[in-house]
Amino acid sequence: MGAWYPGTGEYDKFFDEGIYKCAGCGTPLYKSSTKFNSGCGWPAFYEGLPGAIRQTPDPDGRRTEITCAACGGHLGHIFKGEGFKTPTNERHCVNSISLKFIPASEEA
Repeated sequence: MGAWYPGTGEYDKFFDEGIYKCAGCGTPLYKSSTKFNSGCGWPAFYEGLPGAIRQTPDPDGRRTEITCAACGGHLGHIFKGEGFKTPTNERHCVNSISLKFIPASEEA
């Protein structure tokens, strides 16, 4: 199930161990160990896998869009300096519809 509104996504309050892949092309994007509850209503991660996420500042300069580096699929936006107690002080705010979760027991 995807989500277009905060709090309605399949992965918002989901914290099983595994890997989150791009729903479009299957590229691994995030480890479950980097997911945290930000309270924003969307799945939140503090960092992506190396080289997996492309960051492009929005034209207005207020947000930064994140996309899959492999296929260009829209994932959401990244916010920095919000004060979350994470190693990067970043929040990758990702739409559940952009992700496919693979449990650790099924990782290849």
